[in-house]
Amino acid sequence: MRLTTKGRYAVTAMLDLALHEGKQPVTLQDIAINQEISLSYLEQLFALLRQAGLVRGIRGPGGGYRLGQSAGRVSIAEIISAVDENSDMTRCGGKADCQQGEECLTHELWTELSEKIYQFLDDISLKDLLQRPRVCEVAERQEGRRKAAIKQGAAAQTVTFDGHSIGGT
Repeated sequence: MRLTTKGRYAVTAMLDLALHEGKQPVTLQDIAINQEISLSYLEQLFALLRQAGLVRGIRGPGGGYRLGQSAGRVSIAEIISAVDENSDMTRCGGKADCQQGEECLTHELWTELSEKIYQFLDDISLKDLLQRPRVCEVAERQEGRRKAAIKQGAAAQTVTFDGHSIGGT
């Protein structure tokens, strides 16, 4: 399977959205910070995810993104496919022209493996991932880090005026 950074980041970003399902929309900036993914790269991925109906944008103040469907209905395979990735293990892209225009000796083996990988990923939804203890632990750690950064940023914004602190915590 040729799963590149594009597919990995798309799944990670979608899982971040799923963590906030039912809450306020999530900005790409928040996802970029939480998951350490370039904002411009996320913008490209979300354009593809939006076209596939996997996310929807909310405009205006307090806007951001939400899942386009419930977390239980979005499979990992769908996400990967939406960003133009595939689970093809063959050298020929499944065309059976791997050896000078003809099928190679192991073509059938790699085709079957590709199908099994796709099926494995298609059987896992975002909701399934959200129920994994390790995913929950990582999400809690990231949320704690985010809150600490916000608190630290608010403290840094404290201004002194005539001997009195204004703003911050």
